Amino acid sequence: MRVSLLAIATSLALGACTFAASPEGGAEAEAPAPVTLTASGNAQTLTPEPDEENMQWAAAVTEVVFLENQGESPGVKLFGLAGGDPAMNGLYTQIAFFESPGSDWRVFRIGDFISYRVLSDAPGRVDLEINESTMNPETSEIGSQTRHLIVTWTHGPDGAAPDAIEVAPANVN
Repeated sequence: MRVSLLAIATSLALGACTFAASPEGGAEAEAPAPVTLTASGNAQTLTPEPDEENMQWAAAVTEVVFLENQGESPGVKLFGLAGGDPAMNGLYTQIAFFESPGSDWRVFRIGDFISYRVLSDAPGRVDLEINESTMNPETSEIGSQTRHLIVTWTHGPDGAAPDAIEVAPANVN
């Protein structure tokens, strides 16, 4: 099952790749010619995965960003879950810390946004730009705003997942 999910995720990620300019020539790289496939064996019929809560949550994941600059930490990632009110934000944004193979991940919800972007990360810190919906209480008009957050944490002994995180509003200098 994990192999199937990994294959699907990899296929989607590769399909989303774009071609950039060549660093040497400066000219845009040519897109590959379209490919037409022909079946070369018997098709395999697949059935849906069992209707389990974990699979429903996994299906709601819309974005995963692994934080690469966390030093000796066993793993830190941000991820978004679709599921809120799409008219008002709808991307439940989480940060997760790998605990151990038997314990999985320790997860903290940062907020409910339209989108987020990692500006930088360093051990124990990630700087985020978030876009979110706003509601004017007098007119009930929905608008949007961009703001910034600094998320910090201190790992426990031997790099253990933190017991708490801090989220602070930030200004761009």
